Amino acid sequence: MKNIVIAAGYATRLGELTKNFPKPLLKIGENTILGRMLDDIDRIPEIDEHIIITNHKFAGIFEDWAKDQSQRSKVESQRSALDLSPQTLDRRWVKPITIVDDGTETNETRLGAVCDLLFAMDKLHIDDDLLVVAADNLLFFSFQEFVDFARAKGTSCIMCHEQPSIEKLQRTGVVELDENWRVLDMEEKPQVPKSHWAVPPFYIYRKEDLDLVRHSVENGCGKDAPGNLAHYMVEHTTMHAWPMSAGRFDIGSLDTYYEAVKRFG
Repeated sequence: MKNIVIAAGYATRLGELTKNFPKPLLKIGENTILGRMLDDIDRIPEIDEHIIITNHKFAGIFEDWAKDQSQRSKVESQRSALDLSPQTLDRRWVKPITIVDDGTETNETRLGAVCDLLFAMDKLHIDDDLLVVAADNLLFFSFQEFVDFARAKGTSCIMCHEQPSIEKLQRTGVVELDENWRVLDMEEKPQVPKSHWAVPPFYIYRKEDLDLVRHSVENGCGKDAPGNLAHYMVEHTTMHAWPMSAGRFDIGSLDTYYEAVKRFG
């Protein structure tokens, strides 16, 4: 299984902070937003590679970061396990990191999350199960639970969580589910939500469904938000939704970033 991190956006809502720097590499304490996510995903046995799709403007920054992580891992691996602090352990990623540059340089010319995924799949000739994640969340559960759920169901999967706020449901994907967590229907940003199950930007697409993924855009799938692909897939194959076992913190603005630093840094 490949871990594909969608990180090609320009985070314009964070203003000067991300004008020349990628949001996923902003610091939360001694770690980065993306680093905290990889600390968890790297431990999943099924994952054999982290693929980070970014834009041309930030590709060099991601490449320098990846080299730095590799060097840190080599140094730390030479130390005795008794000397390792929790922060050091978080740096010891075993799986390789591949940076993919989508060639865009401005927010106006961005490919969109779905096209970025297709770009990475085509460039690297990917033919494997995929864990697809957005790179701007702090998570309080392990992706291992999600992978285990998808294996048990034997289908491509999305996540879901209960969202009591109608206003927030109107700004996200919303699903209807049966008693076995099978997705019956999905709507993007519905004015009248049919349930309180919201969909965060984390997905598992099985190898058997990759042909559908590859031809999604040419068959009418929206390009920009990753939820567009999930919506398309729900209409064309069997999908299940894993109810998140704990919460997440979405970093989408300057206010939420500074709040994350204060609360979790």
